[in-house]
Amino acid sequence: MAKWHGFGRCKTRLSRDIGKSNSAKVQSVMTKHTISVAKSLQKINPIDISIAISGLGEKSCRRFSKELGVKMFNLQGKGCLGEKMKRQIIINKKFCTQNKIKNIIVIGTDLPDLCHLDLLNTIRELKQNDLILGPSNDGGYWLIGLSEKIISKHLHLPFINIKWSKENVLQKTIDNFASIKLQYKLLDKKIDIDTIIDIENRK
Repeated sequence: MAKWHGFGRCKTRLSRDIGKSNSAKVQSVMTKHTISVAKSLQKINPIDISIAISGLGEKSCRRFSKELGVKMFNLQGKGCLGEKMKRQIIINKKFCTQNKIKNIIVIGTDLPDLCHLDLLNTIRELKQNDLILGPSNDGGYWLIGLSEKIISKHLHLPFINIKWSKENVLQKTIDNFASIKLQYKLLDKKIDIDTIIDIENRK
């Protein structure tokens, strides 16, 4: 899930402290880093990469994804974050079925600390768990891994009854699974870069 790094169109909270130009540069670097990590995993694991972009039209998205070296891309579309993530899973579901891909992992592009081991660990844990979540410092999550069971039968569960701007997004997501017997696993907590404080806390 990536946001176009246009001047004044991304990282609005961060731009208040470091300026719109610098915040756009930060977004660009983190997006390229995320794609680079995913590509490095392709060398040792059979995965496919799809980028979901907001802030651009279809032609520009095609050009942007080509610059990043990613063949598959989609527009994020309208709605809250939950609606956007669910939409991407539904869009990619057909491709996964055709290519016998069982799991889908969704990650953001706000993580300078992301590495290929994070994704390898997620893939490994999805063999024994239905849901993988990477907690973030703001109460949300930086990664969500969904098993075939959730994608096919319970896709609504991770995304319902959640106010995405609140600090309890992670807990609400976990609570949604309380009514059914599904196994989940938490990864290590990471810092999403949204403000200057987030950058300072990484030091």
